[in-house]
Amino acid sequence: MSVLWTAADLAAATGGRFTVPFDANGVAIDTRTLAPGDLFVALRGERRDGEAFVADALARGAAGAMVAGEVGERNLAAQSLAPQSLPPQSLPPQSLPLGAPLLLVGDTLAGLTALGAAGRARFAGRVVAITGSVGKTTTKEMLRRILTAQGLTHAASASHNNHWGVPLTLARLPADAAFCIAELGMNHAGEIEPLARLARPDVAVITMIAAAHIGHLGSLAAIAEEKAAILLGLQPGGVAVLPADSDHLPQLLAAARAAGVARVVTFGADPAADVRLDGVSGETAVGDSAGSLVRVSVTGETILFRLHAPGRHMALNGLAALAAALALGVAPTAAARALAGFAPMEGRGARRPLAVPGGTALLLDESYNANGASMRASLAVLAATPAARRVAVLGDMLELGAHGPTEHAALAPAVVAAADCVFACGPLMRHLSAALPAELPARHAADAAALAALVVPAIRPGDAVLVKGSLGSNMKLIVAALERLAEAA
Repeated sequence: MSVLWTAADLAAATGGRFTVPFDANGVAIDTRTLAPGDLFVALRGERRDGEAFVADALARGAAGAMVAGEVGERNLAAQSLAPQSLPPQSLPPQSLPLGAPLLLVGDTLAGLTALGAAGRARFAGRVVAITGSVGKTTTKEMLRRILTAQGLTHAASASHNNHWGVPLTLARLPADAAFCIAELGMNHAGEIEPLARLARPDVAVITMIAAAHIGHLGSLAAIAEEKAAILLGLQPGGVAVLPADSDHLPQLLAAARAAGVARVVTFGADPAADVRLDGVSGETAVGDSAGSLVRVSVTGETILFRLHAPGRHMALNGLAALAAALALGVAPTAAARALAGFAPMEGRGARRPLAVPGGTALLLDESYNANGASMRASLAVLAATPAARRVAVLGDMLELGAHGPTEHAALAPAVVAAADCVFACGPLMRHLSAALPAELPARHAADAAALAALVVPAIRPGDAVLVKGSLGSNMKLIVAALERLAEAA
């Protein structure tokens, strides 16, 4: 494996100093995914204490660890002094081997961010940054598929789109790659711009504006303004890819003009879109092979591609990826050919059969996250899925603030149109339950664990089961319970 960061590069990028110099083949922040030869970055945070895992990282083969300076100093002191000679507050969180390879920095998040900036600075390829209320990760994976056919492509693993995820993506960026795709997310105002300026994209994509995080930002216009901050990081001559169907397109175009964006490419069903959706068919194909045949017009040319992912929203994600590829100079036909056959990921629309007593059901796994727009899109897919019975298993949509009760109750028409029975959990989903007609069978539980006990025995052969909710609603517990049922069947 080639060296990603030499010791000299690590020191120059972070301004840190070594106890023992080392090169690194990769960068990790979690010992569970660490590979031998990685630099382990011991991040601190509200729910993260990386310092407690340094010894484990080294035992798993890490080349070395980036730690806050005082941690390294305490460990050095502990190696040379008897523990009883140190005050308790100076003792290290764990004992490290004598001569442990450490890179000492003032703050590990700042060190990781500096390493990400250095990774971006030495990169001669093209960078695409993607943000939006819905579809960021799916669009990223679609674009990864397209660009991989063109050259070595590096992209964020999982949904690494926050204040540590974007630096981590860039710190892992091979200098000889042709393309890099970074995903940019936010919960509060002011979070997108610093990530965009760190990534310095050649192409910036906004997938959609919806009510995600409206509890923190207050309005859709404020969400659009925050998403548009990605344009402030664009390189000179950069391209903005914007959703033509959005009510906020005028606001996004104004932001692009204010940012001095050189070129705008739009995508969507709007007749004026540069990458135009002309039709989606085949959405009612049976079973886990369900998909869509998508017809697109690009620069006057009609292009067809098939996704192993039903739903108009998936087709629009494909258009966003095609538009980004077009902005990079990839031929539309080549992009569509590479995109063909894309299948959604676990928790984001993956479909798989479930063995249940007496037969088979179909799971539509949308358990990773939810907001009003994505919930309606998933319910539309459920409605179009052939099944003896369509079952909606729904958890709270979070970070909606005062809008929460109204947003949940407003789902009722989409639920009625899609589901033959409903299972819901969480305090906010009570507002949906109250808005449903009495003739629609519906049950509610306090949380996902309690709901799983209701859902699992209710599933029958021939059912199509949609599981969806915000990450904090922990709907993956229900998916896991259904899969255990399948294992036992």
